[in-house]
Amino acid sequence: MCGIIGYSGPLEARKILLDGLSQLEYRGYDSAGIAFFDTGSEVHLIKRTGKVAMLREACASMKVSSHCGIGHTRWATHGGVSDANAHPHRAGRVTLIHNGIIENYHSLTKEFNLDERLVSQTDSEVAAWVLDHFYSGDPKAAIKSLVERVEGSYGFCIMFDDRPGEIYGVRSVSPLVAAYTRSGALIASDLTALIPYTRKYFVVPENHIVKLTGYKISLYDLEGAVVSPEIMEVNWNMDSAMKNGFPHFMLKEIHEQPEALKNTIVPRIAKGLPDFADDKIPDHLFAQCSKIHMIACGTAMHAGMVAKALMEPVLRIPVIVSIASEFRYGEPLIDEETLVIIISQSGETIDTLAALRLAKSYGSKTLAIVNVKGSTIARESDFVLYTHAGPEIAVASTKAYSVQLAALYMIICRMALVRGKFTREQAASFIMELLDAIPAMESMISRKEEEKNLVTHLIQQHDTFFMGRGLDYAFSLEGALKLKEISYIHAEAYAAGELKHGTIALIAPEVPVIAIATQEPVFSKMISNVREVKARGAFVILLTKEHAQVDEALADVHIRIPDMDDRFTVFPIAVILQLIAYYASIGKNLDVDQPRNLAKSVTVE
Repeated sequence: MCGIIGYSGPLEARKILLDGLSQLEYRGYDSAGIAFFDTGSEVHLIKRTGKVAMLREACASMKVSSHCGIGHTRWATHGGVSDANAHPHRAGRVTLIHNGIIENYHSLTKEFNLDERLVSQTDSEVAAWVLDHFYSGDPKAAIKSLVERVEGSYGFCIMFDDRPGEIYGVRSVSPLVAAYTRSGALIASDLTALIPYTRKYFVVPENHIVKLTGYKISLYDLEGAVVSPEIMEVNWNMDSAMKNGFPHFMLKEIHEQPEALKNTIVPRIAKGLPDFADDKIPDHLFAQCSKIHMIACGTAMHAGMVAKALMEPVLRIPVIVSIASEFRYGEPLIDEETLVIIISQSGETIDTLAALRLAKSYGSKTLAIVNVKGSTIARESDFVLYTHAGPEIAVASTKAYSVQLAALYMIICRMALVRGKFTREQAASFIMELLDAIPAMESMISRKEEEKNLVTHLIQQHDTFFMGRGLDYAFSLEGALKLKEISYIHAEAYAAGELKHGTIALIAPEVPVIAIATQEPVFSKMISNVREVKARGAFVILLTKEHAQVDEALADVHIRIPDMDDRFTVFPIAVILQLIAYYASIGKNLDVDQPRNLAKSVTVE
């Protein structure tokens, strides 16, 4: 969840570290720090709570020059937010930054008698002291000994006092990417920190040691053997990670959704039908499974909920959606005939990765839907379907959700075709409807002022309720998450039929209720539920199709989407709900892109 940057080369390291940390701010953090060798080979360390701008200000008066250093933005796990707990950590001859959690830090503290040495409350400092204990002049041997003793997840970047100009890295679960460029050698937790310098990079393999100098990068296994990394190339440019005139990344990424859908869908259409040949996903994967189990967290899990509501009636096989953190600690009912679909924007979500590994241990075939090429989940799954959203910088996911849905809809269509549930004509019609969802999204984006105006009432309330039936209920789950995570308004989504089983007790005068009614078979039932909350004084925001017949007195605000097949209304509805959350956050003068306590990629438990 934190950000890592390291550099060795001819340029001024301090500037590259600070610029890199600025690129990584979107990941979420509460403190930042850098450490670097000066030209006399002395290590300097400076760290601050708060934003990178405060660290940059603290560094401005420093006159020393440097060509090698490491930097870190911390999201607090072990220990509170303080300068002492910020990274990097100094321990004897070692300077270290760390992403992840060391689960056995307490036993290591006792074993190595560290209580009197520790100046922070962090597990990371414990790891630094253990590494210093093992260090006797051979960095790789010491790192191997550390890796053999620690338990948990980690991405370490390390400098040794007697090795000026050198940076070492090693990881387990927590991501690290590295590149050698004409500007020098770089390592980071995220590609966005590397993009200003290169489009070519490699993912540091788990339990391998990477060594950076100003002249090259070397990769070794834990036995010291040289390994050739797999070089990859980024398929987006730096402009994709910039605001480009938008006030916030979230609004920019809402606007990018139609293009992201095109990039995800169109290359996978052949003769009007979904085709995964280029993805090397065989039809027998879809034809031979007896059930589907989708595993994800947060927004990705909500995409799975939408897919489940569509899959079961079409495919007529059981479909289960599990929260990854619950799946991994249970005893799931999966086997060799289960298709496990793993959904993760980053491809590094720790609970989702652990769930993938558990599913593979049961013999299930795994298919990953991820956005980041070469990510751990992508590499460890049997098959992978890349979404093509480009970088998503805002913590609140928007375009990643849409492209995950697009990928899932294409999987549904291909499965229905190969299992004989769709004729070729039905499958082609389904794909045409999916493509028609793109202009429907564009239409709602062009009408964003409607959502901007309706949040005036919303931001004055402490609670908001979302409700829907069938697919509309699945949509509402994501709407509630968006609102709560960036506006801090308590928001919950409910199946409308459950209102009378307890929830309606929470409906009081002026309480906002966002009601989604786009599913024709249950439309009249849904309208009856809207009448129930309106009768109790709720402030109703109603979402329907363009030509739905509704008493206009029923809702305080009525938003209409283009008429379309019920199955595809999620796409324009997603835009509306994202914009409601966005403007609510703006209306409360909050940090839209970096909401409190949240991080973009959850790589710790």
